[in-house]
Amino acid sequence: MAKAPIDRNPEILGGTPVFSGTRVPVRILIEHLEAGDRLDDFLEDYPTVSREQAIAVLRHARTILVGGKNEAAA
Repeated sequence: MAKAPIDRNPEILGGTPVFSGTRVPVRILIEHLEAGDRLDDFLEDYPTVSREQAIAVLRHARTILVGGKNEAAA
């Protein structure tokens, strides 16, 4: 996915980070996961977000929080 997974535009929900090309706030995905929901549950509730977008956002968050690239398990 070449496009950034997250868009932050003051014209869309007052600048709340959303999945690019949607009005779905990224925090909704985090809230679903915190509640123990599966990714598929979130995707069913928000069909405008693709699986690829959701995974890209999670990878982006992981990179910010723990840094580096995907490391293979030893």
